[in-house]
Amino acid sequence: MTDFSELGLSAPILGALTAEGYTAPTPIQTQAIPPVLAGRDLCGIAQTGTGKTAAFALPILQRLSAVPQRPAPHTCRALVLSPTRELASQIADSFRAYGAGLRLSTAVVFGGVPIGRQRAQLARGVDILVATPGRLLDLIDNRWLTLASVQVLVLDEADRMLDLGFIHALKRIVKLVPRQRQTLLFSATMPKTIATLAEDYLSNPVKVVVAPAATTVERVDQGVFLIPGDRKRDLLTGLLRDPAFTRVLVFTRTKHGADRVVRHLSTDGIEATAIHGNKSQPQRERALAGFRDGRPRVLVATDIAARGIDVDGVSHVINFDLPNVPEDYVHRIGRTARAGAAGIALAFCSDEERPYLRDIEKLTRCTIPRSPLPAALAAVRMAPAERPIAANPGRNGHPPSRPAFSNARSAPAQHSRGTSGANGRRGNPSATGALPAFLHRSAAARRMP
Repeated sequence: MTDFSELGLSAPILGALTAEGYTAPTPIQTQAIPPVLAGRDLCGIAQTGTGKTAAFALPILQRLSAVPQRPAPHTCRALVLSPTRELASQIADSFRAYGAGLRLSTAVVFGGVPIGRQRAQLARGVDILVATPGRLLDLIDNRWLTLASVQVLVLDEADRMLDLGFIHALKRIVKLVPRQRQTLLFSATMPKTIATLAEDYLSNPVKVVVAPAATTVERVDQGVFLIPGDRKRDLLTGLLRDPAFTRVLVFTRTKHGADRVVRHLSTDGIEATAIHGNKSQPQRERALAGFRDGRPRVLVATDIAARGIDVDGVSHVINFDLPNVPEDYVHRIGRTARAGAAGIALAFCSDEERPYLRDIEKLTRCTIPRSPLPAALAAVRMAPAERPIAANPGRNGHPPSRPAFSNARSAPAQHSRGTSGANGRRGNPSATGALPAFLHRSAAARRMP
């Protein structure tokens, strides 16, 4: 299918899609929209960045607009649950954009901000409500919202909601919505807990799978540096000196780790900002808005942002710390190569993190290519994590599908800054040494047809 008009969407929605620059539906949209329009329950499994939001938002807008009715005060007609504030905000923005030509109201509620404005919006009733589970239950417990009129329930990023401990909140919420409803469940992975959730909450659902569970985004070129933990900072600084790193998302495991990386980068003359759970909602929104605008070009985040950041043009994702939950690696690198664009994902692996790397490769069923360290770092006495792997066997003992940075055509990185110290932290070209051409490949968007 090559055109949204073939999906049976109305003229106002098609006009909004054209205005947003959409040209053709993605696989998840092609397979999900028709059964959702027909009123079927659906379980959708797809990688991040494949267009899942439009896959449920477009048919919901169509169905609600086909039966115009004013929502009663303190009610909503469609409820979308999201694991994070950032993702909830982006979903609500998508509903508003796709429904620009429709007379439907959309509200978003999440914690970390004053509840008064949210309460006022719900007092009038809304057609579409996007919410995080905690704030939603706060509103319900204070009798500012009832779910008795919900016609469509969406559980987005269901696996992440379970990872964040929202299972009890979900059970409470599902009991409060009518039994006669349409339920849509979307997830990037399909562990047993999600399968059980689908069995409990969905009725004879259509199952749509557009990629094997836990696979990584095809357009993302991956690589891993085996390096001691105390040299990660030098490697990060050296890489970020390169102008090819135009918009970079750096992931750490902890909030304090994210702040520490930002301080280190600032000391090394590289502007960066952090986003994590200890930041207030206004701080998080400002950081995300600045990152979208390229000021700064480096955003350091914890996994709270792994599924909540939808920013076009992220050229590189750098895993400064490998996640101890292998599924999080899939979601992290999905922040680049969004909507068909190209992208590069790099990981730093210390000796202590080797078990995490093995878990990631087992889950994704592929060997991440090992990248040679830049000359300035390779000259340092090699720690155990840096020692080369003799055969680097792949799955079942076979060689990996592609050698480490097999397309590398090494060329010295060029930098405009002067030197400052022997370790090359402040602009010394030798800090990056000869980097593979893989790292310089343009990540300019290659939109899907």
